[in-house]
Amino acid sequence: MNNKQHFTESGYRKFKNIVHTEELTYLRSLYDDFLNNKYDLAGHRGDLAGGNSTSKKVEKITQIMRPSLIVKELADTKTYQKVIKIAKELMGDDIEMDFDMMIDKAPGTDTKTPWHQDAAYWPNMEDKRALSFWIALDDADQENGCMMYVHGSHQRPILPHNQPKPNAALQCEVSHDDDIVYGEIPSGDAIVHHGYTLHAALGNKSSDRHRRALIINLRPKAMIDYMRNLGYDHLGKREIKNKV
Repeated sequence: MNNKQHFTESGYRKFKNIVHTEELTYLRSLYDDFLNNKYDLAGHRGDLAGGNSTSKKVEKITQIMRPSLIVKELADTKTYQKVIKIAKELMGDDIEMDFDMMIDKAPGTDTKTPWHQDAAYWPNMEDKRALSFWIALDDADQENGCMMYVHGSHQRPILPHNQPKPNAALQCEVSHDDDIVYGEIPSGDAIVHHGYTLHAALGNKSSDRHRRALIINLRPKAMIDYMRNLGYDHLGKREIKNKV
């Protein structure tokens, strides 16, 4: 089964060596600069665990939205260009990058990312094509918080989502009968999933390993333009947009 067939059937697909070897050190170093607030991240940085942030608050799931707006060279890296090339092969030549983000789970935070569908964050769109590349900058396994997917769930409609804390990650329920797959991958590899695919991530139980992930989200250019015309730029508060 080729990449497109597997992705179409499963709603996700692993890809090896998405990050070019010569760029892995650069991306890790740049990522740490973001985590250490080398740049002004006002309006870009938050905690997916939700709640009100304070200067003393320890982030359980650090999220930095649209880092390539801050360091524009990111979008020109071989890694980003490779992702765009594969995305076009999977979904069509009109697919472009919509936005990117960084999500880090620090050692010992042990906070799960709840089950959700990305499409619940977005306004309803005529063209439903959308995909996200989850790129591992550290080895990702069940100890430090790897991803989880429900096989074939991209073929379902958007489920009811809720938000238990202000500005927290959206969440929904999955069934005990669902076919759950663990997305364990080494650093430099990636998993791509459809915008409707049910996914979640384990918490980081390790004592000394970060779980740094770089995520690139893509969709048709016409839908990107539509969202921008609505004033939707993937910054600001997290809330349910696509209601059932």
